Amino acid sequence: ETALTLVYVVWGSTYLGIRIVVQTMPPFLSAGARFLSAGLILAGVVAWRYGPSALRVTRAQLGSTLLVGLLLVLGGNGLVVLAETSVPSGLAALLVAAVPMWVVVLRAVTGDRPPARTLAGVLVGLCGMGVLTSPGLSGEVRLSGVLLVVAGSVTWALGSFSAGRLPLPGNPFTGSVYQMLWGGAAQVLVGLARGEQHGLDPASFSTASWLALGYLVLIGSVVGFTSYAWLLQAAPLSLVATYAYVNPVVAVALGALVLDEPLTLPIVLGGLIVVAAVGVIVSTERRK
Repeated sequence: ETALTLVYVVWGSTYLGIRIVVQTMPPFLSAGARFLSAGLILAGVVAWRYGPSALRVTRAQLGSTLLVGLLLVLGGNGLVVLAETSVPSGLAALLVAAVPMWVVVLRAVTGDRPPARTLAGVLVGLCGMGVLTSPGLSGEVRLSGVLLVVAGSVTWALGSFSAGRLPLPGNPFTGSVYQMLWGGAAQVLVGLARGEQHGLDPASFSTASWLALGYLVLIGSVVGFTSYAWLLQAAPLSLVATYAYVNPVVAVALGALVLDEPLTLPIVLGGLIVVAAVGVIVSTERRK
């Protein structure tokens, strides 16, 4: 319950943190620094708590952490960070709330037959997604940013879906260390490939961005991501997925309060539809 509560509250606040970071910092390089720092901190904690041998993994486990790390950290997180350079944090969180819908779609594609009620929830959720993308279609926000968030949520769903089917380290904290290090390193490489290092001036980074980055490292990654990785291995995915309809509520409220992000009709209406649809999906899955 503690881990689930942390994922509920902490991750809802990370969208605001990301938005503040990318106001003055390059997206992929800052995200890479976040996850590399968090991975190294967590490695130290694991070695201290369980002994250095706890960080030993097999080649198969290392390969699995690479794949999951690339899907969750580089794809899922990285695309959302890039999108938040042009998309409000609350809207990004509402679009990411659709992750459980994509998990259902992946299950259906791989031969599982979700209940009719679950599929109905997915259809309703897609309608909500349609309403949520309208700010991009009308030009209020960049459509490219909206599509990046959707792509990131699909990638995140693929990573979450894969995590339960791959040979990951028995200690979920060890798994988190490698996932964050692989994903963080990949984010740095993407940032360098995009040329984010050119003209980089750390003196121009705002105090708010530095504080937000520190918060994302310690609270968002070390606490939040680790709690999520532990839950993926210790709890049913249907229960873990409940974070998806708590996070956006926290994110929208914080975005409006701290950054004065507008609560437009498409965001409120689309958000309510998506959150309700996800609620139907998760409650149906938990009954199974």
